[in-house]
Amino acid sequence: MRTALVHDWLTNLAGSERVLLTLHEIFPEAPIYTSVFVPEEFPTLRHADVRTSFLQKVPGARKKHQAFPWLRTVAFESFDLSGYDVVISSSHAEAKGVITRPETLHICYCYTPIRYYWSGYHHYLANPRFGVLNPLVRATLPYMTNYLRLWDRCAADRVDLFVAISEHVARRIRKYYGKEAEVIYPPVDTSWLRPSERVEDYFLVVGRLIPYKRADLAVEAFNRLGLPLKIAGTGSEMDSLRRMARPNVEFLGRVSDAELAELYSHCLALVFPQEEDFGIVPLEAMAAGRPVIAYRAGGAMETVREGETGLFFDRQDPESLAEAVRNFNPGDFDPRTIRRHALRFDVSVFKEKFSTLVRDAWERFQEESAAREKRGRLVSLPSGEAMGRG
Repeated sequence: MRTALVHDWLTNLAGSERVLLTLHEIFPEAPIYTSVFVPEEFPTLRHADVRTSFLQKVPGARKKHQAFPWLRTVAFESFDLSGYDVVISSSHAEAKGVITRPETLHICYCYTPIRYYWSGYHHYLANPRFGVLNPLVRATLPYMTNYLRLWDRCAADRVDLFVAISEHVARRIRKYYGKEAEVIYPPVDTSWLRPSERVEDYFLVVGRLIPYKRADLAVEAFNRLGLPLKIAGTGSEMDSLRRMARPNVEFLGRVSDAELAELYSHCLALVFPQEEDFGIVPLEAMAAGRPVIAYRAGGAMETVREGETGLFFDRQDPESLAEAVRNFNPGDFDPRTIRRHALRFDVSVFKEKFSTLVRDAWERFQEESAAREKRGRLVSLPSGEAMGRG
C-alpha cells in the first residue's frame, strides 16, 4: 500500500504538527507533502522525505505563510499524487484540497473546517487587532473569503473519508461540508508526566497567550480571588496581561518540558478558560494526576469527566470561573483515577486506532472499486450477454 502524507505547513511545532510526527511514525516510508517547510524546527524529520510546493521559494512565505491562502490552494493542487494508493491529509487549512486519482483513497484527519472561513469568521473580522495590523487585508477579506470559502467546500468533496479530532469538530464537518466523520482523538504523549505526592498552593494556566485562549479571563478571576496563579507561555497578550495582573499572578514565560512536568504535577488544578476543538493541555495535566477547571464547551466536554477528573464553569466570564474555583476542593479528586483516564488518549491508543482505520478503509475502498468495475462491465455488455443468454 503506497502511502503519502500531506500537511498544511511545517513552520513550527504545534499541536497538528505533533500529530503529523505521529502519523510519520505509523507510516515511516511515506513522503510528506507540504506548502512550506522550516527544517530547523523539526529535527526529527531531518531524514524524512519532505516535499514542498513552489511557495518554499516565494520570499516571505516560510515566515508569513498565513498571508498566502490563495497561493496555498494552488500549491496543494499542484502536487502529483498519482503514484499512491492512500493519501492521508493532516489538515485544518488547504491540505485536504490535493487532487487524487479515482483509484486513490484520500483520508483527511481534520482538526477543524478552516476556522477563519467558517465558525470563527465573524470573530476574526471583528478582532480590532486584525484591522490595526493590516487594514488593507481587513477591507478585502469579505471578498477574498467568499472565493476561498467556495474553494474549501469544493476541496472537501475531494476527500473520501473524514476523520475528526473530536465530536465537536465532527459536527462542524457535518455543518459546513455536509459529510459524516469518524472520530479518533489526537495522540497525547503521557510518558513524560507522572503524578506527584507533593501538591503546592497554586493554580496553573498553560498555553500561548493569544486572544482566543482567554488567559485574560483567568487573570481577572484570580485578581478577584487573590489566590496564587502561575501562567506558563508567551504570546501577543503577554504585556497587556502583565499590566492587568495583581501580584498573586505570576508569569513564567516559556518553560522547558521538565519544568512544565513539575508545574503540572504540583498544581492544585489546571485552569482552562478557552474553547478548543480538542485541547491537549487538559489531558497533559490529567496525565500528571491533576484535575482541570474548564469552560463547558468544545473538546473539553469530551475529555474532562465532571466530578471525577475536573469541574466545569458555564459562562465564559470571570464571575463564573471564580465561582468554580471557590467550589473546587482538591481532596475530591484521586490522582491515580485522573491519570488512568488520561491514558485512554495516549499515543499508543491513537496509533492502534488510526492504523486499523486506514487498513479497514483501504480494504473497503478496494472492494467497492471492484464492485463498481464489475457493474460497469455488465452494463457495457449486450443485454443478452449480461443476462447469460446467447
